Amino acid sequence: MNKHIEPRVTLLGAGPGDPDLLTLKGVKALQTADVVLYDALTNEALLEHAPAQAIKVYVGKRSGEHSHSQDAINQLMIDYALNYGHVVRLKGGDPFVFGRGYEELDFATSYNVPVSVIPGISSSIGVPGLQQIPVTHRGLSESFWVITGTTTNGQISGDIYQAANSNATVVILMGLKQLSKIVEVFKAVGKAQLPAAVVQNGSTETEKLVISTVENIEARVGEEKIKAPALLIFGEVVSLHPSFKNVIKQYAAIS
Repeated sequence: MNKHIEPRVTLLGAGPGDPDLLTLKGVKALQTADVVLYDALTNEALLEHAPAQAIKVYVGKRSGEHSHSQDAINQLMIDYALNYGHVVRLKGGDPFVFGRGYEELDFATSYNVPVSVIPGISSSIGVPGLQQIPVTHRGLSESFWVITGTTTNGQISGDIYQAANSNATVVILMGLKQLSKIVEVFKAVGKAQLPAAVVQNGSTETEKLVISTVENIEARVGEEKIKAPALLIFGEVVSLHPSFKNVIKQYAAIS
């Protein structure tokens, strides 16, 4: 290692997709990067903030596609830091919301490489907000759950069962493949008419939104050909979306 190199790592949250939602502190970090390791769910337009001579390395991390393992990413991060200096680990959303950010922080510190964290706007809050759906609202929701739809063993999270029994807003990430099972969980506790929404590619130019109820959300997702990455929202707050009343009228007319 060059003795003049000062290895360090910045874990940077890129936000939900719109490059304009990156924080100013995030821009400054990219401007001083020697290496950028970026995920599939980060907008490549953000790489323009990094110096032209900086090394940019795509490390994947999207379901169904070839990607580096987490262990490989950890090692790349350290190797680049020791050999080049400042590594910006650019991650979609927020590094610590299902981003495995702490695993990377822990690995770097085990090599005595300094780490700083710059939060990003998590899709779990930012995407509903962009759709004018508040995750909390006085009289409707006093709290919200953010849950992974699929655990490491491929099953739906047990927390979904608990969340369905609450009055909280339930936001589920990485849950589109499990939608039918999740719908059954809500139906089983008598919430077939609970408002629900699914947002594909939230905050981007290819964003798609489906608004319905638990009972009909799966059919609507199929009709609109919604694909991952998508975010699921269940709760009375979805009824605040401007189009929800029209959805209810539409299904009332059909029935």
